Amino acid sequence: MITLALTGDSILQRRLLSTSDPVIKPLFDLIRGCDAAFTNLEVLPNDYVGDPAFDSGGSHFGAPAWVLDDLIEAGFGLFATATNHTLDYSIKGLEYALDQLDKRGLCHAGAGRHLEEARRAAYLTTPNATIGMVACGSTYTKGQEAARQTHAMQGRPGLNPLWPDSTYEVTADQMTVVQDLATELGLEKFRQLRIGTGFAFEAPEGIFPFNGMNFRVGDKTRHVRHPNAKDLAAIIRWVEEAKLASDIVVVSIHAHEHATEKDEPADFIIEFAHAVINAGADVVVGHGPHLLRGMEIYQGKPIFYSLGNFIGQNEMVRMLPGETFDRFRIDDGLTPMKLYKERTRDDQKGFPSDRRYWETIVPVCQFEDDRLIAIDIHPVSLGLGEKRHLRGRPRLALGQDADAILDRFAQLSDVFDTALKIDGSSARWSA
Repeated sequence: MITLALTGDSILQRRLLSTSDPVIKPLFDLIRGCDAAFTNLEVLPNDYVGDPAFDSGGSHFGAPAWVLDDLIEAGFGLFATATNHTLDYSIKGLEYALDQLDKRGLCHAGAGRHLEEARRAAYLTTPNATIGMVACGSTYTKGQEAARQTHAMQGRPGLNPLWPDSTYEVTADQMTVVQDLATELGLEKFRQLRIGTGFAFEAPEGIFPFNGMNFRVGDKTRHVRHPNAKDLAAIIRWVEEAKLASDIVVVSIHAHEHATEKDEPADFIIEFAHAVINAGADVVVGHGPHLLRGMEIYQGKPIFYSLGNFIGQNEMVRMLPGETFDRFRIDDGLTPMKLYKERTRDDQKGFPSDRRYWETIVPVCQFEDDRLIAIDIHPVSLGLGEKRHLRGRPRLALGQDADAILDRFAQLSDVFDTALKIDGSSARWSA
């Protein structure tokens, strides 16, 4: 039997002490007891090297490179690196972080020095199995994705992109309003000028572009998104390769996009997850919105649409660029901790005001060869209510906290017709 532990976003800024802190040690002993463990590396282990980018993923998540050593000690061997923070410190910062991962010989995927490297599968070999991993991200600012090499030119470092092609369907009357606005604001005239000078192209039939958004007439008002076909095909190419070269294939997706509610994945994420499983993936693990989403069993394979925060030390970032202070309209004479205190209005808004950001699960998937036979689901608390420098450390949830986390995860998973058996302080799914 092969056991694989999965976690969500690791935002690590302080020493973890996973072998000596009695509060968190039981959870990490569980993780270390598995054949392999996955986490999403939400911070950039760059020792703050590089140039702070204008457009960060919310905060500039630089971190000391030793966070990698602490995560290795905690039992992790699979690291996803495609996030909206991949280029927080521009290309130099990413290259430094990749060097830190490589010099430790770590299995990491999702970011690279050019597009093919970012797309490429990575492999972790254990005594019981070889695990292949492909990682991508859908939440990023254009220009943060890696660029391909040509026969004459090097590529650009960045993340492995899964761009969601987006269309807004509106009624015929609403489309008339959109077109009138485009005309009266001069946007349509400017678009036609760009087409005439060769800097833009005609839209597909039935599509009306408006200020960077695509509109078409439909029977109701809705936002329709699908995985970009070119990105999806390129990712599937490496999923198929990984299936040939390993026992179990993990596909990671960092996606903030949601449907009506934040804990509901956008349709394109579901479409993507099904497509990569059809191509050979054995596990799809999502993260990004910093809270739990449900689990689906598709073709006998598990899809975790988001595992939320695993380590949540985003308030412990030691250094922030001036533009971060400008963005949040905070005096740059304040220290980083005071910035976060001000940003959350002393915990009255943002992450500290919503318990969902401080509760997660750690699923342990059990395989015989590449066949999933069971999943043990362990509820985890990040210690909301503790002092700021202590909260964010994950530990096994107990009692009423465990019950609440498992009940909520069961409800989120029920939407996908996935039934869990809750037994005490854990839950189980069996084939």
